Amino acid sequence: MRCFVAIPLPETVRDALAVLQEGLPVGRATPYDNLHLTLAFLGEVPETELLAVHEALSAVRGARFTATFEGMDLFGGRQPKILFAAVRRDEALMALHVSVRTGLAGVGLVLPRERYRPHVTLARFNRAPGRDEAARLGRYLEASALAPVPGFDAESFALFRSDLGNGPALHTELAVYPLR
Repeated sequence: MRCFVAIPLPETVRDALAVLQEGLPVGRATPYDNLHLTLAFLGEVPETELLAVHEALSAVRGARFTATFEGMDLFGGRQPKILFAAVRRDEALMALHVSVRTGLAGVGLVLPRERYRPHVTLARFNRAPGRDEAARLGRYLEASALAPVPGFDAESFALFRSDLGNGPALHTELAVYPLR
């Protein structure tokens, strides 16, 4: 099953992010219930390994922290694939990310090597925006830069299952792990 580890967002934060998504001129907005702060994408995990994953995540001793948003940006350079709300690289958040990856590596999961940039995905693009779309997207980013998104106290993280189908992915929370 396709899995990832993330910090669920409070409703107030999802509400503010949904307001930002309303003016999106191009792309597919991330559904409200799918908004989250990713810690690690696991990819396909055999059901026989889920208990080991759960035990590894249960052993993570992360500290609580306040997540703060700091604007919006795009992944993909000249061919943007994702629009996201950037999250400040808090020391406790970065340590949690490392602890999660280390714990999962300890049970044999091979995670993709990537530079971690804390974010919440707001939209995806199936193709690179054309010139007119790119101009509208640029204006949208400028206008949205001033929109406040409240920070939040991260008190837990969770293991999620992600089921793909004809529409948006369906995310199901499998287990929650407290931060201390």
